Order: sequence, then structure tokens, then C-alpha cells
Amino acid sequence: METQDILNKKVGTKETETLKPEKVKLVGIKVVEVGDKKNQKVEVSVKHSGREELINISSVTYLDKNSVKSSGLWYNEDEDGNIRKGSALAIFLQNAGVESLADLAGKDYMTTLDAKGYLTFKAF
Repeated sequence: METQDILNKKVGTKETETLKPEKVKLVGIKVVEVGDKKNQKVEVSVKHSGREELINISSVTYLDKNSVKSSGLWYNEDEDGNIRKGSALAIFLQNAGVESLADLAGKDYMTTLDAKGYLTFKAF
């Protein structure tokens, strides 16, 4: 699309489609690099009944010291090369009842909305 075309676009009037929280099927898992520092984040492709195509979820909402928090599924290792204990990713995996990312494939898992209205995994 030409730059001039983009500069003349008007603000739309249609609301964005919001998917409802529900149990989804975990179909695929990948680790992507994010930002200049090339931090790694886990993206899980899921099948949601409200959308024909797969959607990617890369965050989890969980209970932390009596408050609800949402965080990205950042991949960090401890000194032994394992997923860091207590991280949002570790909490998600423990809540799913699995030991590794590979074990997530094919599982059903509940979602919720975060404070901004985005679909996240529910770990509480």
C-alpha cells in the first residue's frame, strides 16, 4: 500500500472482535525472540471456538501473593539450564500439570481476560 494511501485513511467505526474466555486446545508451541535484546517468549497456538483459524497466546494470569498478575510467558533458565522456578512460565506449566513445553501439545487449558481485555492463560 502506498504511503499516501495510508496517510489518508480514516478512523474505523467497527469494534474489534473480543474472544470470550473458554477452554482451548493447545496445538503448537514455539519460542520467539522479542526486541533488540532478543529475549525469548513462548507463544502457544490454540484452537478457540470463536475463531476458525488458530490464535497465539503468550501470557498467563496467575495468583501471586494474594494478588492477580498477568505476565508474558518469558523463557528464562536457572543455573542448571532448567526453566526458572517461580517464573510465569513455570507457574503456567505447573498449573497445566506438565514438566516441559513439549508436554503441552494436545492439552485442553482454560483462558481468562487480563486487565486490558486480552485473552491469557488462567493459572489460579
